[in-house]
Order: sequence, then structure tokens, then C-alpha cells
Amino acid sequence: MRRTALLAAAFTTLAASHVSAADLPGKGITVKPLQSSISEETFQTLLVSRGLEKLGYTVEQPSEVDYNVAYTSIASGDGTFIATNWQPLHDDMYKSAGGDAKFYRQGTYVEGAAQGYLIDKKTAEKYHITRIDQLKDPKLAKLFDSNGDGKADLTGCTPGWGCEAVINHQIQAYGLSNTVTHNQGNYSAMIADTITRFKEGKPILYYTWTPYWVSDVLVPGRDVVWLQVPYSSMPGAQKDIDTKLPNGANYGFPVNVMHIVANKAWAEKNPAAAKLFSEMKLPIADINAQNSRMHQGQSSEADINAHVDGWIKAHQAQFDGWVKDALAAPK
Repeated sequence: MRRTALLAAAFTTLAASHVSAADLPGKGITVKPLQSSISEETFQTLLVSRGLEKLGYTVEQPSEVDYNVAYTSIASGDGTFIATNWQPLHDDMYKSAGGDAKFYRQGTYVEGAAQGYLIDKKTAEKYHITRIDQLKDPKLAKLFDSNGDGKADLTGCTPGWGCEAVINHQIQAYGLSNTVTHNQGNYSAMIADTITRFKEGKPILYYTWTPYWVSDVLVPGRDVVWLQVPYSSMPGAQKDIDTKLPNGANYGFPVNVMHIVANKAWAEKNPAAAKLFSEMKLPIADINAQNSRMHQGQSSEADINAHVDGWIKAHQAQFDGWVKDALAAPK
């Protein structure tokens, strides 16, 4: 009798789980995530994908496209979401693709994303360089010349990321056009060369951002120093932004936040997913740590998936809470 009761209970539980799986809001709906070619963004993208899968959605592997293509694709419905909408860095791209009329953007996924210009500490201390505009002096600029043309070589930003527009604007604004060359191309290749130069004891000048692994290799305060700018000067939609920090320092870029941005019409039809997007939060320190592991060799698809699974396991209650709230979203 007891065995029969246990079997009946087991079948009831099984049936209930099948019913709940069938009733999940994402059943039968395919999601198309987009991200840039920066492989270190995969971690935060896949974390969102995992949440969507718990809601029953079929989630494709992220497609790599330029940021501006991601925004236009999401606006047109060809993509579903991007988890790395930098604000205000991407404001021009966001607005030109349709802005709030085309996109759903609620909640803040990542806070405290910094960016700016750095030089090696040894050169900074020897020549008392604290600001980027000091490189108007040809003698100081020449210290950072890596190709023999007499101008400082700045390891800069890959075209299409958004940061290249700010750097180009600031080189003009701060009178550096004659003494500084903004080198643009494959950032990972350029920064690898920069790190090699540093290890050889040569002066370096570069742009970087957080979250990213570079600042774990070239540690600010130990190996390198951030350079300040003489005053706030930003292009386009960011032109009125004061980049000065509360402590008076000014590194030329505002501290950014990152949002999950989705197609607005899709989000309105999928309130559970929209609720998930609005609630998810990822500490920037956790992204830095994962990016460092990738730089140290754990960069395969299997590695990154293991990092995502490990993060969820370590934050299971929080992750389950997001899913629970999403499932309870008004239909």
C-alpha cells in the first residue's frame, strides 16, 4: 500500500513538472542574442541566456556583430537582445537606431565601468606626467613613439566600439593632433604589443576599460597610472556630460553603466523576459575575475560555459529569485 502511495506521489510530481514545463512563458519562442566581437562579453551574455532558458525560451548561441549593427538588428527585430549596452558611451548608436521608441531598457545590469588613458608608472614619475595634454610637448610625446615618426603612439580603440569617437574628439579638443597618433585596429593584438613593450622597459601609452583583463596585467598604481584630462570634452550625444569625478579628478570619460537592451515590441509580448532583463545584476568584479581566467587560457567555449555555471551555482538563490520574479510577471 505504502509503495503504491509513493508511486502515485511520484507520478503526480512528474505530471506537475510536465505541466509547469509546458506552461513556461518562453515555450516555443526562440531568442537571438547579439554581442560584439569582444569574446570577454560572452560571459555576461550567456548568463542572461541561462535565465531565459529557465523561463522556457530556446536561446541561440550569441551572434557576433559590431555594436551599431547589433542596435539596428535589434530595432528591426532581427536580433532579440544585447547585454552590453554601455551608457552613455553608446548613446549615439542607441539613438540613431531608434532609441526608446524601438528598445526596451529597464534596470542596470553592471555598474562602475571605467575607461581612459594610461601610461607606465616609471615614465610618469620620471617626467612628472599626470595629464594627457602634457603630450602637446613634442619632447614628451616622442617618449611614446614606437614607429620612429616622432609622435606618441596611443594604443587606441577598435573602430565601431564607440570609444574611438571619444578618443578622436579629445585628441582634437586637447590640441594633440600634431603629437599623438591614435592607433586603431584589432585591440587585443595592439594591447599584446603594448604589454610586450612594457616588459621590455619601454614607455607605453594606451586606452583601456573595465571590466577587462588588461588592468589585472598592467595594474594601475603598481605598473601604470591613469592620466587626467584638462577639462570635460565629449562628442555627439555625450557633449554636455561633465566627466569630473566627485573627488575632483577627471579621466575624460564618465563612469558608465551597462544595460540589457531588447527589441521593445518583443519585450512587450514577453513580459517574463522583460522582467528578467530589468532585475539581473552582475558585479563588475566578477566580470573582471572571469575575464582574467580567459586571459590565462580558460577561453574555450566549454571554459566560458563552466564559468557561467559556476557563477550561477555560487549565486543560486539570487539567480532563482530573478527567475521566480520573471515567472510572476503580469501576463
